Amino acid sequence: MARLRVRPAARPLSGSVPVPSDKSIGHRALIFAALSAGDSLIRGFSYGEDNVATLSAFRAMGVAARDDGQGVLHVRGVGLAGLRAPAESLDCGNSGTTMRLMSGVLAAQPFASRLHGDASLSRRPMGRVVHPLRQRGAVIWGVPKGDDVTAPLELGPLPEGTRLAPLEYTLPVPSAQVKSALLLSGLFASGPTVVVEPLVTRDHTERMMNALGMPIQTLGPMVSLHPPADPMAIRPFELELPGDLSAAAFPLVAAAVVDGSLVTTRRTGLNPTRAGILDVLRGFGVEFGAVPQGDALGEPFGEVSVRASALSAAHVGGELAARSIDEIPIAAVLAARARGVSQFSDVRELRVKESDRIAAIVRLLGAFGVAAEEREDGFAVEGRPQGPLSAAEVSSGGDHRIAMAAAVLALVADGESRIDDVDCIATSFPRFAGTLRALGAEVEVET
Repeated sequence: MARLRVRPAARPLSGSVPVPSDKSIGHRALIFAALSAGDSLIRGFSYGEDNVATLSAFRAMGVAARDDGQGVLHVRGVGLAGLRAPAESLDCGNSGTTMRLMSGVLAAQPFASRLHGDASLSRRPMGRVVHPLRQRGAVIWGVPKGDDVTAPLELGPLPEGTRLAPLEYTLPVPSAQVKSALLLSGLFASGPTVVVEPLVTRDHTERMMNALGMPIQTLGPMVSLHPPADPMAIRPFELELPGDLSAAAFPLVAAAVVDGSLVTTRRTGLNPTRAGILDVLRGFGVEFGAVPQGDALGEPFGEVSVRASALSAAHVGGELAARSIDEIPIAAVLAARARGVSQFSDVRELRVKESDRIAAIVRLLGAFGVAAEEREDGFAVEGRPQGPLSAAEVSSGGDHRIAMAAAVLALVADGESRIDDVDCIATSFPRFAGTLRALGAEVEVET
């Protein structure tokens, strides 16, 4: 089990660095490449464990994918009717996105399949995707857990000669993963799929479907898809994946809290449904700039720069909390160095992530000497803007975002900090420690 040793920043962080490609877009690029009618080229593959789980699943179902080991994948698609039954259970690792999105694809197949994951993923709720898939005729089962179900999931086969039914579904809880699973299942259905959200969530699936010519329409929080008549309708493509703004948030926030720093992340995704962290930065008073540079299959990208700033307390809740839900752990680091009491609300969803992140964030802040109060749907943080925090020895609990947030807190502590159980960082940011070192931080990995 690996450990990080992080020393307080002895000088400002400075530099321009790449960040891992956006894993949300990476999952979808792999799915559409596998279901396309030819050879697709994906550049910038990050080798994060979540994306690797999706790639491995398709390889197990007969999709040929040639990998040069430098982030370039050549994927030979098999069309909507060409997947083969896997010989064994498909391992999703820690990736909830893999499990939920693959459920949408596998629920439509004429063969049986099984999805399993690690201990953390096996605790996460899957009823939110299982129940609507059943409504459209899918054969899908999980492990009962109260009113919910968890992994492993058993899927299919559909009865011979049948297809999934049309579906109109209103999501009870905003979820881009569930929306995407239903839209993916809709590619195989006998009629339209209409999904209505309580508020607009990440639209990576819709953007990619639209860019690839799928019959999809969006109107505010409503998305509708008509299934293509031709199983070879998805055309192959070339895509250089944009950088992951969720990953970029860690070095950018490090720049905001380490005196004198100026850090830029290159080719970073700027999808407005994903860019809530930029509004969070603005709310805390962070000096930053985002310069658009183009788009890739409908996904805008550019450079993001952050300068060390005097921070003031902020409130993160409602629609902003939903748009920045994955970045709440690193936003809590801003709160730790802000003047005043910051409030985080409407983030109950954090309790069913890789860990109970609300509880984990409060524990983490406390370990570094920052007062924080846990609440049912969020937490409050009393910032310590002056002087160093207390060095700490903490464990990530297997949660990659908690591990990386701890490393950033350690940069403004009064001595060396140690963070245990950091293998999980490979889930989303395999070169995290090296990126901090490239910016001037003193970070060591012990195994």
